[in-house]
Amino acid sequence: MSKPLPRKIAVMGAGSWGTTFAKVLADAVPEQGIPVQIWARRDEAAQEINERHTNSRYLRDTKLPANVTASSNVEEVLANADLVVLAIPAQSLREELAKFTAHFEQDVVLLSLMKGLERGTDLRMSEVMAAVTGIPADRIAVLSGPNLAMEIAREQPTASVVACTSNETAHWIAQLCSAPYFRPYTNDDVLGVELGGIVKNIIALAVGMCDGMGMGDNTKSTVITRGLAETTRLVISLGGRLDTLAGLSGLGDLVATCSSSLSRNNTAGRLLGQGLFIEEVNDRMSQTAEGIKSARAVFDLSRSHGVEMPITEAVVMVLEGNLSVENMAERLLARELKSEGEQQ
Repeated sequence: MSKPLPRKIAVMGAGSWGTTFAKVLADAVPEQGIPVQIWARRDEAAQEINERHTNSRYLRDTKLPANVTASSNVEEVLANADLVVLAIPAQSLREELAKFTAHFEQDVVLLSLMKGLERGTDLRMSEVMAAVTGIPADRIAVLSGPNLAMEIAREQPTASVVACTSNETAHWIAQLCSAPYFRPYTNDDVLGVELGGIVKNIIALAVGMCDGMGMGDNTKSTVITRGLAETTRLVISLGGRLDTLAGLSGLGDLVATCSSSLSRNNTAGRLLGQGLFIEEVNDRMSQTAEGIKSARAVFDLSRSHGVEMPITEAVVMVLEGNLSVENMAERLLARELKSEGEQQ
């Protein structure tokens, strides 16, 4: 690596993905002995990680490496951290970053694990990070792909994509998280990688709704395929690349999130399909289903750019109480007949 190894890596967020990625980082660089410290909101979570090397609330009995520690003190976690990984709910990023920024090291590199669009601004997470911190794009990266946390925590092989406008930065991060069971690729299409990870959550909600209503694989395959088509239309219209959507952060992430019972968005959609109200779904979920939070922002973004996204629109209508789950499929199938390849 041309860039020196970081003195320390900070992971801001002790949920399932933040904790799992801390394990990936520690397993990737054990010979260098780079400390990986997690910021946990709750003192009890930090204490469990430090004393028992587990985070049982999210990862059950998964053992964390010895060089993973935790603290609820932001200043302590960020001290000497040359790489800061952000793994917090997307809609709280701006508020939390305002607290973090004062403690960042001078040339810190930021890596987003978040998959959401900020409500009210329609900004991607990398754009929020740049706006709040003033850090240039060549030191802001995102990671996305078919990354179901529990499977990775169990060291089941998977791949992902690190995207940054700087190939050097992307490669540096990829080297740091290249574990025996975790293979990172690099990409400079930050927009495409982020939007693929955002929209797939909404499509997973739709697939989950179909599942909850007892629909079969034909229906779910149709929603996944057409969901990829509308995601691609949005990405291309905003300047992203087609090949990105055919890769791990597009098709790969979409298939995993729509198909797995471990997916929070699929689970939330399934509960909606079974007849629960959105408030009941939120009460049952132990973690945030980002698709619920981002769906309206994605739909607003698509409308402002003249991109038709019928599945996203239907999901928004269900979430906002303007369409019943039972009528969602009928609405989608009643659309005007056209060629499969048409852009709208």
